[in-house]
Amino acid sequence: MVSVTLKLLNLMGVVACEPPNNKLDKFTGDLSWKDNKYPLNNEKIILRGCVLRNTSWCFGMVIFAGPDTKLMQNSGKTKFKRTSIDRLMNTLVLWIFGFLVCMGIILAIGNSIWENQVGIHFRAFLFRDEVVKDPIFSGFLTFWSYIIILNTVVPISLYVSVEVIRLGHSHFINWDRKMYYSKKETLAEARTTTLNEELGQIEYVFSDKTGTLTQNIMTFNKCSINGKTYGEIYDDLGRKTEINEKTKPVDFSFNPQADNKFQFYDHSLIESIKLGDSKVHEFFRLLALCHTVMPEENNEGQLIYQVQSPDEGALVTAARNFGFIFKSRTPETITVEEMGRVVTYQLLAFLDFNNIRKRMSVIVRNPEGQIKLYCKGADTILFEKLHPSNEDLMTVTSDHLSEFGGEGLRTLAIAYRDLNEEYFQEWFKLLEEANRALDKRDERIAVAYEEIERDMMLLGATAIEDKLQDGVIETIVSLSLANIKIWVLTGDKQETAMNIGYSCNMLTDDMNEVFIISGYTATEVWEELKKAKETLFGRSTGLTNGYAFCEKLQELKLGSTVEETVTGDYALIISGHSLGYALEANLQNEFLEIACTCKTVICCRVTPLQKAQVVELVKKHRKAVTLAIGDGANDISMIKSAHIGVGISGQEGMQAVLASDYSFAQFRYLQRLLLVHGRWSYFRMCKFLCYFFYKNFAFTLVHFWFGFFCGFSAQTVYDQWFITLFNIVYTSLPILAMGIFDQDVSEQNSMDYPNLYGPGQLNLLFNKRKFFICIAHGVYTSFALFFIPYGVFYNVTGEDGKHIADYQSFAVTIATSLVIVVSVQIALDTSYWTVINHVFIWGSIAVYFSILFTMHSDGIFDIFPNQFPFVGNARHSLNQKNIWLVILLTTVVSVMPVITFRFLKLDLYPTLSDQVRQLQRAQDKARPLKSHKRQPRRTSSRRSGYAFAHQEGYGELITSGKNMRVKNLHPTSGLGKTMYNSTSWIENLCKKTTDTVNSFSLDRTVKL
Repeated sequence: MVSVTLKLLNLMGVVACEPPNNKLDKFTGDLSWKDNKYPLNNEKIILRGCVLRNTSWCFGMVIFAGPDTKLMQNSGKTKFKRTSIDRLMNTLVLWIFGFLVCMGIILAIGNSIWENQVGIHFRAFLFRDEVVKDPIFSGFLTFWSYIIILNTVVPISLYVSVEVIRLGHSHFINWDRKMYYSKKETLAEARTTTLNEELGQIEYVFSDKTGTLTQNIMTFNKCSINGKTYGEIYDDLGRKTEINEKTKPVDFSFNPQADNKFQFYDHSLIESIKLGDSKVHEFFRLLALCHTVMPEENNEGQLIYQVQSPDEGALVTAARNFGFIFKSRTPETITVEEMGRVVTYQLLAFLDFNNIRKRMSVIVRNPEGQIKLYCKGADTILFEKLHPSNEDLMTVTSDHLSEFGGEGLRTLAIAYRDLNEEYFQEWFKLLEEANRALDKRDERIAVAYEEIERDMMLLGATAIEDKLQDGVIETIVSLSLANIKIWVLTGDKQETAMNIGYSCNMLTDDMNEVFIISGYTATEVWEELKKAKETLFGRSTGLTNGYAFCEKLQELKLGSTVEETVTGDYALIISGHSLGYALEANLQNEFLEIACTCKTVICCRVTPLQKAQVVELVKKHRKAVTLAIGDGANDISMIKSAHIGVGISGQEGMQAVLASDYSFAQFRYLQRLLLVHGRWSYFRMCKFLCYFFYKNFAFTLVHFWFGFFCGFSAQTVYDQWFITLFNIVYTSLPILAMGIFDQDVSEQNSMDYPNLYGPGQLNLLFNKRKFFICIAHGVYTSFALFFIPYGVFYNVTGEDGKHIADYQSFAVTIATSLVIVVSVQIALDTSYWTVINHVFIWGSIAVYFSILFTMHSDGIFDIFPNQFPFVGNARHSLNQKNIWLVILLTTVVSVMPVITFRFLKLDLYPTLSDQVRQLQRAQDKARPLKSHKRQPRRTSSRRSGYAFAHQEGYGELITSGKNMRVKNLHPTSGLGKTMYNSTSWIENLCKKTTDTVNSFSLDRTVKL
């Protein structure tokens, strides 16, 4: 090791390469050393964040560091996410501050006028060393005095209270056991506390497919071998039957190294293997050889596979169970146990996968000396490489692939070719020359691959099932009823994405039309978008020339109600290469208008950057609140771009979770996150803000009215201690209890009636109009709080005949009235009563009187005579019946308009929430959900020609041996033992919601 290190220290060379960029799949450069140049490509570069395995050490050289690395070049800027309510609050606080300044100016002007006309006669009685004789200067000083006195109208404590409420809402999400996934012991987690209420305003959901809608657990479901399908179950009369829990699976006990988790139900396939069918044996031999899987032994000595993609794991596991066990590999060999006999193949070449080839191949020499090429890939590509003699078999297999694709299965075609020694050696020289080329190396390698991957013989096809997660269909239907649009952004191929769309009922055969945009040029994409628009809006609205938009589009813009003018259900399917053109400036508005008009949008074969661009496009032009949900690293850009990012802790690690705002284990929990927690958070926050602004204005504006009767002297109405304790002690806990615990309807009704989600999307519960209504309510309450006691006290005597219109009694009366009025008001605003609400609301009133009598007592005055001047006033004032009548009258006048308005509104114009709440009150418990009925799988003509989750570069990694430990293992060293479519539920849910709303509209009285 020391000698090698010394040699490295003496290494003198120069690396010339491309500048830093964000292209992860390409690197161009060369190493100049001893008058020779050695090409550097992507396979010779280790990206930042990679983990080296199966090696103790390695030597390397850093080319890019820090922000210049490709990983950092790809990471977008982390944006600080704020809710729309946050932004509105900031604006309103600025308005309130401006209002405060206006009040100060009005009172300052009043002081200057009063000092000039009236105050001049009283200056001789003021005990001041220096008397302010200038009315203007007096007004200036009064302005700042009133700014200090009236500053309570500016809700400084609002932000603290909001954060406390959000923290409570976040804990409710974390504690929700109905979002707990027991199989993985995973809880839902709110990774931020600043976005909860925006969960109740979502309009667009952007979802990944694999691992998000599906389980990303691939199972070998069916196959076609030499024109015969395997995987279907037939009864004694030859009729196809559905697989259920009672169906007996194939017994793999004959194979001691079979995977116990693997299940297959067609017994005819195992019989063909036992009978020695050569085509079936060759089929599984190919699956055991053509892959990038790495075998390992666990602590118990069992054979386990480390797979790059779940697809490969499913295929190799299937071959393992059917008797073709992939045992081990070296850079030069692959060892397979075939029906109990260990066979070692010499690995001659590995033709790696990429997105252009859409296939992968291996060339091996068997112990008999025969050279064979085994290939698997997309049927659309592979069928073009077949020998002409395969025409009939290709037709039959193509029909099988269409059938598999119609069931939503991920398919691959399988083929092989026999090679002679001379031809292979000539081709191998061609490949080596291509690898040594400095210019157009990739193109020359691709040509070499094309040369040998031809005239192949078709073996059959595989069908892998990526099952939907539980509850996906119900979740999508429920979110659709809540008017939330779901767009699927996936890297899978078009056919597979469409099949999943049909499985999720996002696509249906009853749709008016499904637009497929798959053009390879900007002109083709524009033409396809033009046809789609003509179908949606009529021929007159289509584009007339080039990329120019019609005038009607400019009139409608993108925020119009054009979607309401389109009748029928439409869907848009767009491929990644077409999306690249559709997102360009001259077509993005056209694409967005069509997409937003369609009921379903599926973008397939999209890159992570395109996912983020689609989200940004909707955010920018639709001004809608967006949510992105995914489970993999390729979803991080989308998750960061959306207003709210949700990560699913699935099979692809924790990258998406770490970048998300909320996380859970299953897609179905999104329904509860939005319709329950999101809607409640928005509802609670809006009620909190309305009451907070009302309370502050009712409390503060009493000083404003009092200014007109105290010579604008900046005298406060209340005792200084009351001003200090009002927001901190007397009214803080009740409003926090309402903001944290309140709910208009139960969680079950929130799920049963998705239309309740609508007010949040339309931002109806708190906006500028609601703000001004709250301000007007607060102004009215402050007016009543001041002028009713003032009018009563103007010329009245107490029960003892003495005059009671002193300042201190007046202050106590208004303060007591204020506490009672705001407490009654929050009691009227509370929809869901808990013990905490009762304790906080009525307890706050009790605490007020306790503190009031304490601060006005003789004992506290004796201790602090300068701080508690209102000695004995509370006891004296509140012993008067007149005072209590004034407090009662003030309370009634303040709250009766609210009670009257709400009663009439509930009776004449009830909202859906009001109607559901009436129904909820009339029920002893929630109506039970109807039982689910199992439906047979839907069949369709849709096909899935290629769905192979694979990446380029693993072939060279395997043949180089860099990912393998140096071992001396004998081939026989004993790597030992190694949703249903719930259509009836959907119809019932839709019918229940529709019937309920209709019945409410016909008869406001809910009758049981």
